[in-house]
Amino acid sequence: MQALTRRTEGAAPPNNQIAISVPANAREQALIRTVKRTSALESPIVALTGAHSAEILSARFDPTGQNLAACSTDCSVSLWRTYAPSTNYGQLPHLHKTAITDLQWSLVSSHLYTVSADKTLAISDLTTGQRARRLRGHTGIINGLSRTIAGAGVELLASAADDRTVRIWEGGVEGNKHPVATWDIGCPATAVCWGPDGNSVYIGALDNMIHVYDLRKGAEVSALGGHTDTPTSISLSPDGSYILSPSLSSQTLIHDIRPFSSSPTRIHRVLQGAPAGFENALLRGAWSRSDNGARVAVGGADRTVTVWDVESTKIQYKLPGHKGTVTCVDFHPKEPIILTGSKDATLLLGELEETSS
Repeated sequence: MQALTRRTEGAAPPNNQIAISVPANAREQALIRTVKRTSALESPIVALTGAHSAEILSARFDPTGQNLAACSTDCSVSLWRTYAPSTNYGQLPHLHKTAITDLQWSLVSSHLYTVSADKTLAISDLTTGQRARRLRGHTGIINGLSRTIAGAGVELLASAADDRTVRIWEGGVEGNKHPVATWDIGCPATAVCWGPDGNSVYIGALDNMIHVYDLRKGAEVSALGGHTDTPTSISLSPDGSYILSPSLSSQTLIHDIRPFSSSPTRIHRVLQGAPAGFENALLRGAWSRSDNGARVAVGGADRTVTVWDVESTKIQYKLPGHKGTVTCVDFHPKEPIILTGSKDATLLLGELEETSS
């Protein structure tokens, strides 16, 4: 058995290393090796447990990376400190009547946005811990949520739902109660993501397509194919050039969304290795941010997280630790830390190696 010991006394070891002692035999012989630490986490793996009584559907770092939030089918949101002692400093238990399916931190204020199977979007003030607004309009389960900053500095939200629509809302507590735009996609919308310009919206739907809508034109302008089953989430690369979309087919695609692409299909990479399973869970993928999107990750029904190198499409990690399907993944904005949430109602923070420069 390996004993993991973090050095806490005397001078700090070089390169912020920890020592691992592995007994070689019954005698006093031992092998000592060091593992380089790459983040300020208390330990290479941190388990965040006890806050939820049911499966976690979405979890995300805040823009600073100091805090994180998770939402669950138990209708609550948990708030955590990223760094030691990684406390569960807040619990928001009554934001929605049924499962909270997705969340986003505001980019400009101390607000948290959540959507739910109760067909509403809630805006909560994290300074008070209270819900500030509830937005109604959808007539079906809301599956996904995305936010952006528009040209005038206004925060805009996009919500995708089973009622076949995507609705655009003003963020904050003083915005309009009614959506500023409503688009009928023609079939249930499972995922949504703003483009880099704050005008384009990418929408995953039950027809296996990613529909591209233009906010100024108020209409669909193109569509991205390649999936053979429903896209479960869409996320934008840090440089705004690509979108990542896992699907129920267990195939994950990266599309090139730059104005001019060398590929007629705009398919940049095809990634295999993260099984979607038979639960039809809307698995949420993510781009690494501390290295400008060199890696992507998606959870799977095999209870692991698959991390790929984007350039080579090779699997870098198959991260274990959960006891149920891994439903959501996020990367820390400044350090090589990955956050995962699962149907086992727990969260894990994991430290990754730094990418080579």
